Amino acid sequence: MSALHRLIAVLAPLVPALRALAPRPVTAAERLAAFPTSRLPLSRPVDIRWNAHQIPFVEAETDGDLAVALGLVHAHLRGGQIALMKRVAQGRLSEIAGPVARDIDHALRILDYGHAADAVIDRMPADSRAFAEAFVTGVNAYHALERAPPPEFALLGLRHEPYTLRDMWSIGRLAGSDINWLAYFGLLRERGTPGFAEAWARTLKAGANAVTSFASDGQQAALATLLTATGRTGSNSVAVAATRSATGGAMIASDPHLSLSLPNLWLVAGMRSPGYRMAGLMVPGMPFVAVGRSLHLAWGGTNMRAASSDLYNVSALPPEEIETRETVIRTRFWRSARRKIRRSRFGPIVSDAKVARSRPGDTIALRWIGHEPTDEVTALLRASRATTPEEFRAAFAGFGVSAQNMLVAGADGRIGQIMAATLPVRTRFPPPDPVLDAGDPDTHWQGLVDAPALPWTADPLEGLLATANNRPTDTTLPVGFFFSADERVRRLYALLRSKERLIPEDLAALQADTVSPDSGALARRLVEAICAAGIGDQAGFLDRLAGWDGDYAAGSAGAPAFEALLHHLVPRVYGADSHDAMPRLMAQWNAITAFLADDLGALAPDRRRQVLAEAVGLAAIDAAPIPSWGEMHRMRVAHILAALPVLGRFFVFGDYPTGGSRETPMKTAHGLVRGRHNATYGSMARHVADMSDPDASWVTLFGGQDGWLGSEGLTDQIPLWRERRSIRLPLRPETVAREFPTLVRLSPR
Repeated sequence: MSALHRLIAVLAPLVPALRALAPRPVTAAERLAAFPTSRLPLSRPVDIRWNAHQIPFVEAETDGDLAVALGLVHAHLRGGQIALMKRVAQGRLSEIAGPVARDIDHALRILDYGHAADAVIDRMPADSRAFAEAFVTGVNAYHALERAPPPEFALLGLRHEPYTLRDMWSIGRLAGSDINWLAYFGLLRERGTPGFAEAWARTLKAGANAVTSFASDGQQAALATLLTATGRTGSNSVAVAATRSATGGAMIASDPHLSLSLPNLWLVAGMRSPGYRMAGLMVPGMPFVAVGRSLHLAWGGTNMRAASSDLYNVSALPPEEIETRETVIRTRFWRSARRKIRRSRFGPIVSDAKVARSRPGDTIALRWIGHEPTDEVTALLRASRATTPEEFRAAFAGFGVSAQNMLVAGADGRIGQIMAATLPVRTRFPPPDPVLDAGDPDTHWQGLVDAPALPWTADPLEGLLATANNRPTDTTLPVGFFFSADERVRRLYALLRSKERLIPEDLAALQADTVSPDSGALARRLVEAICAAGIGDQAGFLDRLAGWDGDYAAGSAGAPAFEALLHHLVPRVYGADSHDAMPRLMAQWNAITAFLADDLGALAPDRRRQVLAEAVGLAAIDAAPIPSWGEMHRMRVAHILAALPVLGRFFVFGDYPTGGSRETPMKTAHGLVRGRHNATYGSMARHVADMSDPDASWVTLFGGQDGWLGSEGLTDQIPLWRERRSIRLPLRPETVAREFPTLVRLSPR
C-alpha cells in the first residue's frame, strides 16, 4: 500500500467528523423530506402538519398513534440531543470526551438517576404506560429508518442505541435534579472551616425569608393581596383570571429559565387525538406537554426550590449496611476505568465523588425524592386531560421531582396554583447543620406527602397569581430554605397590578421586562455611602451610577457602572483579594441584596472609605470604555458543542447585545462582572395563552425548533426572540390547516 493510500485510510474516518464543523446548510423542506412516512408502527394513518418554523401539529385517530408520531417527531428534531441526554443521565460522558470526564461520570453514576425507574415502570397505570411505550416505539422506529445520523454523531463518537422506558425515566430524573445540590455540595467543601456556622445561618436567612405566592387559607387571602412583597434563580409564571382580563378569558404566561444554548431544552408541538387536544412545550425524549394549553386549561410553572433532598453523615453505620459495587467507565481515546459506588439506606454516598468532597472521615449520603418511585409522566398526561383546577390538582398525585409551583388558567375564567411535589415529613427543620446525623431518628423522614395533601389556591380575590421560585405558601410541612428572594415575583405583581384589565400583549411585555428594583435601591445606597465617605474624584462615574433606576435595558449607561462597582466592592467588603478567595455565598445575589449595604456600613470608617475608594477607582476604569449594558452583556447564540476546546468556535452562530440581568423578569443571568461577558442562563422559552379563544396561544424559543446542525430551523427564532415576536399555536382544525400548511401523511406498515 502506498503512503498516500495509508494516509487516506487513516483520514477517511475523520471526514464525517469534520463535516460537523462546517455542516451543509439544510432548508426546512430538505429536513422534512428526510422524515420517514411509510412502514411505520401505526394502526391508522397519521397527519403531521408543519409550519414555517418546523413546528408540528399531529392529528391521529388513536391515542397510541399520537404517541408513536410524537416519538417520531422528537427523534427527527432532537435525536442527537436525546442521545446526549441519555448518556449524561447514565454517566457516560467519558465515551464522548475521554478521560477528562471520568470524575463527572463517577458523580453522575453515584447520583443514580435510573435508581427508581424499574419500580416506577412496574407501577404505572395501564393507559399512561401504553402511551409512554408507544412514544418509545416511535423514537426507535425513526432511528431504524433514518437516512443518516445527526452531523455531530461522528464528531462525538456516538451512534444510536435503542431507546427504552428506563432511558425515558433516567432523562426525566436528570431534568428533575434537585436545584439545591449545587448549594449543598459547595457547603460540604466549606463545612468545618472557620465561620461556617455563620455562613450557614446567613444562607438560611438570605434564602428562606421569601413572601408567599398565595395564602393557604381564606383568612390570609385579603392580607396576601396587600403584603405581596419580594427572589433568585428560576422561571416565571403568571395567571390572570377573567375578572382582570380585557378579553373576557383567563390568561397565563410562562417563561422557563434554563441554559441559553442550542438546541433549546424545549421543543414545541401541537396535537389532536381522541384523548388529547393541546399544544405547548415538551421536554425532548418525554411524551407530555409540560407548559401549554388544551381546550379546557392552560398551565405553566416554576421550580419550587423545595428541600427534596437531605444529606446524612452515615460514617457510624455498620459496614454491612453499606452496599458497595464497582462500575466500569468506558473511555474514548483511553482505557476503561473502574470506580467504586456505595449506597446506604439513606441513599448513595455522594462524598465519594470528587465534586462533593467533605471533611476527612465523613461519609455523606444523599436521600432524594427522585430515588422514590414517583410518576411524573402519568401526572402530566392526566393534567393535560383535566377540565377544572380541581382535576388539575388531583392529577399531580404521585408527582415527585422536580417540585413545581404550577399555575393553571381555565376556559371558565378561573385560575389557581398548586404545589406539584412529593415532600418528606420532617420533625426538625431547618437543621443547625446541612449534614444530618443518620444515627438520630429525629432526622429521619417520617413519610411522604404529595400534591393532593398540600396547600393550594383557586379563585384568588385579586384575580392575579405570580410565581418566580419564591416560597409558595405558608404551611406546617417544611418546604425548603433556598427560595428566591422575591424580587422577580414582586416586579411581576407590580406589572400585573398596573392595569385594571390586561390583554395578552401585556403578558408578553412582562416577559421582556428588564427592571431590577433591588439593583436600583442598592445603587442608591452605595451612592449615599460613597458621598458620605467624601469620595468625589470620579464625578462622571458617579453621575452614571446616581442616575440609574435599576433598568438593565440594553441601552442603559448606569448598569455597567453598577456591575463594575459590585465586582470590585463585594470581595473587598469581606476582606478578600478576589472572588475565589471569598465565601461563595457572599457573591450570590440573595446575599448581596440581603447583606452587602449593612456589612459595608459595619466597617470601621477608615476601612470603609478605603474599600469604597479602591472599588470606585477600579470600577470607573472598567466602565469608562463601556457606553451601555448591551455592549457589556451579550447574548451568544451557540450550540452546546461550543464548550469543546479548540473546536468550540465552529459552533458559535451569533453574538448580540441584550438586556436583563440576574433577577429581572427577562432573566439573563451572570455573576460579578466588570467587562464584556455572555449570559449563560435565563429566559429561553416564552408561552402566552388566552383562554377566551382556542387559537390564542403563542410561543417563542431561544434559537429554534430543529436540533440538526446546519438546519435553518436551528436559529430561525432568534430574530423573533430579540424583537419580542411570537408564533401562534392554534387548536381549531381550520386554523391549524391554514397556519401549518405543509402536510406529511404517515402510513402504517
